[in-house]
Parts: sequence; structure tokens; C-alpha cells
Amino acid sequence: MTIPHTFDLPETFTHLEYTPEVARATAPIFDRLRDVMPEIEWPVHAPYIVEINQLKRQRNAIILAHNYQTPEIFHGVADIIGDSLALARQAEQTDAQVIVLCGVHFMAETAKVLCPDKTVLIPDLDAGCSLASSITAEDVRLLRQRYPGVPVVTYVNTSADVKAESDICCTSANAVDVVESLGSDHVIFLPDEFLGRHVAQQTKAQVIFWKGHCEVHERFSANDLRLYRAQYPNIQILAHPECPPDVLAEADYVGSTSGMIRHVDRKRPKRVVMITECSMSDNVAVDFPQIEFIRPCNLCPHMKRITLPKILSSLERMQHPVVVDPVVAERARRAVERMLQVGRGSAQQYAARTLAD
Repeated sequence: MTIPHTFDLPETFTHLEYTPEVARATAPIFDRLRDVMPEIEWPVHAPYIVEINQLKRQRNAIILAHNYQTPEIFHGVADIIGDSLALARQAEQTDAQVIVLCGVHFMAETAKVLCPDKTVLIPDLDAGCSLASSITAEDVRLLRQRYPGVPVVTYVNTSADVKAESDICCTSANAVDVVESLGSDHVIFLPDEFLGRHVAQQTKAQVIFWKGHCEVHERFSANDLRLYRAQYPNIQILAHPECPPDVLAEADYVGSTSGMIRHVDRKRPKRVVMITECSMSDNVAVDFPQIEFIRPCNLCPHMKRITLPKILSSLERMQHPVVVDPVVAERARRAVERMLQVGRGSAQQYAARTLAD
């Protein structure tokens, strides 16, 4: 069977077909995905998976994919998967000369900041982030004027310009540890208000917030969670800390994307719902077929800009390279590296030393 594509693609890719050879080459991948993907979709994805996996070897390229990418990307072509912290660490450690970041633009910038000598590509330049766009470098400078001497902790969901104005970065997975590592009575936490309030409940430091929100997570409500409990008895509800406080109060577990995965692995609930971006549940369900995942479908429109055809085009044409001003990159790198030191031992001493530099 040969099924031609109907995508409106660059002429270079219109020849891709679902041949018996492609079917055989991708059968092990589809076997893993058959519970989360209709079989009728596979002939569309499989030719791109084969082409991408061949081309990345030719380019000495590696694909980093965030947990919110769709399963055909996450399980089909990604070499490294995970949350923002995992991707930042792996970007720093990879020997590949080309990094294709399947996520949003701030993640690609972070990879470039940590790997200035590598080519970092993002398949779609418009893959942005509502949270990252909620704050600018000038906003941070004004906050420093208003709160002189107060350290600035910046969530990685920000531009390189904002990171450069910060003392240290954090992710949702390590935010509390980062704040604690500073040993300060007051901390400015940017830009996610809900994550900041969640952190403030777990530290003695007085936290100063910014009213930035994620357009995916802020749409969830406590009533949504109550309806899940009423409809699905004995369900375990896991929520991301970017959700509003009333949502977190209704959840059984609150944690980062990596934290949610660990919780599912440890507890093995019979039925679970992840209050986060929709594709996350699909990707985790692949590894836990015995667990019933109820899927709340709040999609991130920015993450969904990344597709297999765009990844192939990115590798074929080496587009779109991410460029960060060297001065900005150096300052942003220090904030990210300080974050990466947290949890590696002597975090307070390291933070005190570097913040004094």
C-alpha cells in the first residue's frame, strides 16, 4: 500500500509515501503508540519519522522534545525527552553539533545560551509562550529599582533577555530549592504568579510576585476537578503548579511534569487525570498501559506549532537557527548555571558566591 501525503508542504517533501518498507521500519514505534493513536493516522506520520531519523544522523543532530509535544514527535523522533530542567541539562551535555528543540522559543534560547558553539534550531519561529511574553527585561530592571538588593528568581519560561536580568533561574521542579538556596528573607519571583504562590507556601522567604500566567493552566478551575471526582470514582488528580491556587487545593498531588511522572510510577493508580497540557497524558500513558488516563484537553497552541513536517524542513534547510546576543547570553548563562548547581551539593555556598560576582 502506498498512501501519498495531502499536506500543503514544501515541494521537497511532497514525494514522501507510506511504503511497505516505511511500515516495517516504524512498526516497533507504532506498537508502543497504538493505545494513544488511531491506526489510520500512522501512514501520515511514519514517512516523516523515517526521514527525520535518517537525516538527523547525517547532520549529527539531536532532537530534544518537551513533554507537551505530540506522541509521534515525543516517541517517534526525539532523542531526549523531558521537562524544561531535563532539556536544559541535556542540551548542556550533548556532543551533537545540531540541536533541534521541539518545544517553544524560550527553550530553544536556553539551549543556545548553554551551547553557544552549537547550532540550535526551532522548527517554527512562532512557537512562543504566553507566560514568557508577559514580562520584559525592562520590567525586571524596574523591579530591581523598586526592591533594591532583593534577589530575582526567574522561571525558565522566559526570554534570554529576562534571564540575563535575573540572579538565578528555576523550573517548576526545583523552584522551592532554588529560593531556599539563596538564604534571603525576600525574593522576587518571576513571572508565573501561581507557581510563585505555590512556592511561597513552602518557604519562609517573603515572595514578591508578578502577575504572569500560562494560558493553558489558568483555564483549569476547581470545579473542573470536582466534576472529575464525581464522574470517575477513585480518580487520582495530579496538577501542575502553574494552575490557579483553588485548583491546586483540590488536587491529590501537585508537581512538575517530571514530578507527575514519578508519582504515577510510584503509586500506580488505577485511574488518573493530569491537570496540565493535553499531550502530556498521551505521552505518559504509553509507558503505563495498565493505568486509565482521563484526558483533559487543554492544548498549548504554541507547542502544537511543532509538527513532523516542520521538523523535517528544519533539518533539511537548517532552519530556523536561534541567535542570542553574546552579552545577553553570557549573563543569562550564569543565571541558568546557578540553577543547575542547585541540588548538586553546596547550593547555598555556590549561590552566595556567584550572586556576589
